[in-house]
Amino acid sequence: MYALIDCNNFYVSCERVFQPELRGRPVVVLSNNDGCIISRSEEAKALGIGMAVPEFKIRPLLKEHNVKVFSSNYPLYGDLSNRLMKTMELFTPNVEVYSIDEAFLDFNGMQVADFHDYGIQMKTRAWDWLSLPICVGIAPTRVLAKAANRIAKKYQDKTGGAYVINSEEKRVKALRWLKINDVWGIGYRTARKLKELNIQTAYDFTQPYFEPWIKKQMGVTGLRLRMELLGNPALEPDPIDVDKKSIATTRSFPKQLEDFDLIRERVSTFASVTAEKLRKQGSCCHVVIVMLVADKHSIDDPKYHYSKGMTLPFATNSSITISNAAITLLKDMLEGTATKRFKKAGVIVTELTPENNRQFNMFVDENPKHLALMKAMDHVNTKMGDRMIRLGGQARKTWDMKQNLLSPQYTTKFDHLLTIRCEG
Repeated sequence: MYALIDCNNFYVSCERVFQPELRGRPVVVLSNNDGCIISRSEEAKALGIGMAVPEFKIRPLLKEHNVKVFSSNYPLYGDLSNRLMKTMELFTPNVEVYSIDEAFLDFNGMQVADFHDYGIQMKTRAWDWLSLPICVGIAPTRVLAKAANRIAKKYQDKTGGAYVINSEEKRVKALRWLKINDVWGIGYRTARKLKELNIQTAYDFTQPYFEPWIKKQMGVTGLRLRMELLGNPALEPDPIDVDKKSIATTRSFPKQLEDFDLIRERVSTFASVTAEKLRKQGSCCHVVIVMLVADKHSIDDPKYHYSKGMTLPFATNSSITISNAAITLLKDMLEGTATKRFKKAGVIVTELTPENNRQFNMFVDENPKHLALMKAMDHVNTKMGDRMIRLGGQARKTWDMKQNLLSPQYTTKFDHLLTIRCEG
């Protein structure tokens, strides 16, 4: 059996952990640079506030109903997510983290007398220890567990927040209820094609006479999905992708930039963070690419996206080397570009190779001091947090984002810890 745990309105729930007075009030969380709504409480949903709606378009509605608005506090969300996953490991050591607020739990090899009671225990533990509301779906396969979780969340009053598909009757009932576009693994375009064949529900998808079409149009992935819906495990856990073809760090600016030094600082920071990602997964890169994006609505030039790449003479994951290469590319790009105002930049590295299996160049190679320096930087930054040690060309802030409504980082910064006053 497998379980899928999913935190309800995760970003909003994280904000409520340290501000319980917000429970029962409409709350929303905004995307990077305080742009769009990316998380809503149930009370906010009831007001008709949609997902991904730009905040400025509904600002009067937010004020009218006294909706509490927050900027994204990713350090807080990431820390609480890690604590939630560690808590779930108390129920089974086989926890496969699927996203920041979702995880699959594998119970194979374990003897559980009552899975529904076990799911309730998981839900209760997450609330008692972390004040995070979760729902739990348990079933013989991952896809069915996803469906069970949807049922648990939709009918919390009846299920108690945990639902188990442990019989053929429950499986068929769940599949007849589940719309085809809500099946995990079915995208928008595929769902549209399936509906044209009158496949409206997950149950329709499992019918034998549709199997040839699924095999022809969806291939092995579609057949495995069908097997999962039939109750036969066919999906393996997603492996940690250590062989990525490329790694990118891109961000939009809070405002359009035209000053070279400001753009250079951003690009140097993105290059350094990308190099850090390379070292974390034990890889080196051969190619560095820098991209710039202008606001196409504010320039006359029809071209608004620019990029330039460089092949390095040796594989590297040094922040110094990659940053220097990125700055060189930036200078070359700006010299041949009429546009001088940009709203976004990024650094991409590709042609990756394992760090312990890289090809050395006979005539030129990495400065041997870089390796020790990078290890020291990573050690200190991991211990102290917030990237305390940076290159001289980097900005003081890693992400220069508009976050006017940011809550404190209660669990990751000492000066943001809650102060509790005890009076006798």
